[in-house]
Amino acid sequence: MRAARLDATDWLILRELQADGRITNIELARKVGISAPPCLRRVRALEEAGIIEGFTAILNDKALGFDVSAFAMIKLHSQAEADLIAFEERVAACAIVRDCYMLSGEIDFLLRCVAPDLSAFQEFIIHELTAAPNVESVKTTLVIRTSKHAAGVPTELVSGEMRAK
Repeated sequence: MRAARLDATDWLILRELQADGRITNIELARKVGISAPPCLRRVRALEEAGIIEGFTAILNDKALGFDVSAFAMIKLHSQAEADLIAFEERVAACAIVRDCYMLSGEIDFLLRCVAPDLSAFQEFIIHELTAAPNVESVKTTLVIRTSKHAAGVPTELVSGEMRAK
């Protein structure tokens, strides 16, 4: 199932699941205006097509004692594919790194990091990032406050015409 082949009901299902991944199939079916069995079939088809990648809980980092959120901007000496992959594999193994984005432009990678405290984050930067092979520079910035966090995609931007396809 490709995005262009999703119909209006599929888009409604995605919007509702993105808003509340714990919604029951019966409630989801009611909200999108179909009965429960076809709703469940559609959800499974969306999962099998890779459109729904999974379900997760959103945890409160501060309530769990993770007081530092930060971004690290990494510039590498070499952007050869093997070097990019080696860096990605290295940070994939780092628990502090929650998201890793390869970028175009002056910075090669942007990492979103979460740590219990500033010293744990500094330890990671000094001993893991700046010491990593091929790393030319590391710039960091601490998050002061998060005013918006919207997981997923903006399904509300899909026009009715596109949803009907």
